[in-house]
Amino acid sequence: MIRNIVFICLIGLVVIFVLQNTQVVEVRFLLWTVSMSRALILFATLAIGLIGGWLLTLPKRRKTLLEKRKK
Repeated sequence: MIRNIVFICLIGLVVIFVLQNTQVVEVRFLLWTVSMSRALILFATLAIGLIGGWLLTLPKRRKTLLEKRKK
């Protein structure tokens, strides 16, 4: 329960931060150059981080699930 509250508070802070940073910026990565709102870049970065963290926990979750099924 506390974990969910902390998560919701952090998401709220991220949303406030993003809404205060709506200027258009240019992002260069290797050969690509993209101009977009800083808010979109921040949301994309957050999403990539969340998905990456979730993917990193999958092997442990799968191992735990398989161990529970063997019992």
